[in-house]
Amino acid sequence: MTRILALDTSAASCSVALWCNGEVTGTCEHAPREQSRRLMPMIDELLAASGLALSSLDAVAYGHGPGSFTGIRIAAGTAQGLAWGIERPLLGISTLETLALQAHLQSGIGLVLPALDARMGELYSALYRVHEGQPELLLEERVHPPGELSLPPLNDDETLHGVGSGWQLAQQLPRDVRVRASRVDAGHEPEASAMVRLAAARLDAGNFRATAYAIPVYLRDQVTTR
Repeated sequence: MTRILALDTSAASCSVALWCNGEVTGTCEHAPREQSRRLMPMIDELLAASGLALSSLDAVAYGHGPGSFTGIRIAAGTAQGLAWGIERPLLGISTLETLALQAHLQSGIGLVLPALDARMGELYSALYRVHEGQPELLLEERVHPPGELSLPPLNDDETLHGVGSGWQLAQQLPRDVRVRASRVDAGHEPEASAMVRLAAARLDAGNFRATAYAIPVYLRDQVTTR
């Protein structure tokens, strides 16, 4: 039985989830600036409710970014410490890819454009096509002003699901991007319950780092207060 713990603190929420042989359980709290205090108690509570010991896990996954610089470091440091302590693989998962899977699971729309508010007048964004639960990256993750978002060639009738806080700036996006969006969920944040599904596929494929390499993905160097 494969057991994976995933955690994410890249935005205002703090979320944790468990994958137990295909079954997902998890919890998410809105905890701005409280993630460092709430994360370990949430992990302990989830493991206790599932009747599992930390040592019974097969891997630990975390949201490696992009997102809040402080939040990403909290998740990376916590996940690395847990994985190191039980000598298990560590898996860093993209927050944008997580949002893409979340959106697809909710709407069934295959083309998903996750965007997060990067502050300083910019977005973190990417474009994915999700098929059979696996997101395929069509436009690489990058940070940019909203007006510089461009789409690759698509079928005329193809629509997309826009998700994430970056879509609060929808009116600043190019018109051809806005008209493609048949559904927008600007209030959604990355959640560990979707992240752990991606982690399970990575673990099965042997795609993970040694625990010495928990590397946050910031996409830029400037730090803003979050």
